[in-house]
Amino acid sequence: MKRMLVTSAMLLCLSNAVQAAQDPEAVYAKACAACHNGQLPMAPKRGDKAAWEPRLAKGMDALVQSVTNGLNAMPPRGLCMDCSAEDYQAVIKVMSE
Repeated sequence: MKRMLVTSAMLLCLSNAVQAAQDPEAVYAKACAACHNGQLPMAPKRGDKAAWEPRLAKGMDALVQSVTNGLNAMPPRGLCMDCSAEDYQAVIKVMSE
């Protein structure tokens, strides 16, 4: 009985830890590219390490909060209404590299 409870608890933890994230490239294409491909000068361009450096220095949690709440000209949730925090993290990583 104890082994079954431990196994069940482990499976429950694993199932909660693994969330299906959206493809970061697909999210970028549908929600981020319109502003982050260089069209808007105030939005850091994808791959522009110098522009992303001060933003990344704030930490990933702060960046995800900025996307979630909106910042300056960026609307709340960055036009991706079905994105999770993990999706935002993955897209930020893609854009900042």
